[in-house]
Amino acid sequence: MARKFFGTDGIRGRTNKGVMTAATAMRVGQAAGTHFLRGDHRHRVVIGKDTRLSGYMMESALVAGFTSVGMDVIMTGPLPTPAIALLTREMRADLGVMISASHNPFEDNGIKLFGPDGFKLSDDAEAAIEHLLEHEPPLVEPSRIGRARRIDDARGRYIHAIKRSVASDIRFDDLKVVVDCANGAAYQVAPSAIWELGAKVIAMGVEPNGTNINDGVGSTSLDAIKARVVEEGADIGIALDGDADRLIVIDEKGETIDGDQIMALIASRLRARGDLSGGGVVATVMSNLGLERYLEGIGLTLERTKVGDRYVLERMKAGGFNVGGEQSGHMILLDHGTTGDGTVAALRVLASMVRSGKPASELLHVFDPVPQLLKNVRYSGGRPLENATVKQVIADSEAELIGRGRLVIRPSGTEPVIRVMAEGDDAAQVETVVDRICNAVRAAI
Repeated sequence: MARKFFGTDGIRGRTNKGVMTAATAMRVGQAAGTHFLRGDHRHRVVIGKDTRLSGYMMESALVAGFTSVGMDVIMTGPLPTPAIALLTREMRADLGVMISASHNPFEDNGIKLFGPDGFKLSDDAEAAIEHLLEHEPPLVEPSRIGRARRIDDARGRYIHAIKRSVASDIRFDDLKVVVDCANGAAYQVAPSAIWELGAKVIAMGVEPNGTNINDGVGSTSLDAIKARVVEEGADIGIALDGDADRLIVIDEKGETIDGDQIMALIASRLRARGDLSGGGVVATVMSNLGLERYLEGIGLTLERTKVGDRYVLERMKAGGFNVGGEQSGHMILLDHGTTGDGTVAALRVLASMVRSGKPASELLHVFDPVPQLLKNVRYSGGRPLENATVKQVIADSEAELIGRGRLVIRPSGTEPVIRVMAEGDDAAQVETVVDRICNAVRAAI
């Protein structure tokens, strides 16, 4: 069955349009609740959200849907996506829900679902829920309608859990850290966790008003944190996205450190301690060829998947890996959680700085990336990648790069754009190839 609601990371779209309406959210609650009603125990779902204005509407609709099919609901308020995965397991819930559109602007929202094990749902589970969405839900008798309550200690539970990812002998006392929370879900927990471990914290992006999430701040808008790190003379900058499952680092010179370098650092340090599982790292097709060459040079492999942290996670579980992620900043460390966690990854980087005594610019320059260029072409409909001229241009470009680089072209799973990426040892050639393909796609549109 074609995927009508679910994309690469749950259900996402413009609020009050298409699939992202209160009515749809209620039906998702009913369908997901029905799917996870197994056994005769009192069923429970944990619901968290980021700071979007529409979060209130979507939360209320989901609560109505879940309770109508007999599920009790626990609401946490604004918390990072990985916190909801954690609480789903810790509270023995049958299901976890995060209301967030991650790095997207406030006008968008999304619904991410977690199973009782804290992992994102499989394709089969999502297909089963989609099937249920097409049918009337089995509403329960009045006496079996679920109850809903809010809990007040969710933030503290999460902070306590992620601090355990740092060895007890490590303190951050000598570090000055700028933490940019994107006016999103981590605006309280991330600065608190880093401060509690001893760092001097300069927080920004911590004044959400419902409409300013990811607006000029966070991991996708780095100018503000770069300037702040240099201005404050900070040792490092930590930039999270709206739901805090993504991390980009800024070194003390104001330079950007992406997920590939972070993965290389964490994997190499775990390998040195004998704690790296799977013999390598799992990343997506977007990760830099330089990462692959570096890992091969130290006897490790790079397993590539299609784009989406859920696909990285599936390969990690299948192959016994404990480190994986995406160049864009999703860091999955299975020793510490079941999904990407930007704050945990940040704590691992800070701990490495303390142990090594090296500045961020040195510590996080693990390998020399090859020239890579990514451009997006926005479109409003149709399938431009199926155009005959576009196909030919892509085929010619692939032939040109054989043995010298890579080409990745794909429609985004979260927004209406075609992503065109090329990399290789010749920067001029890479730029020429990307521009040629983008022009062909625009002409087809």
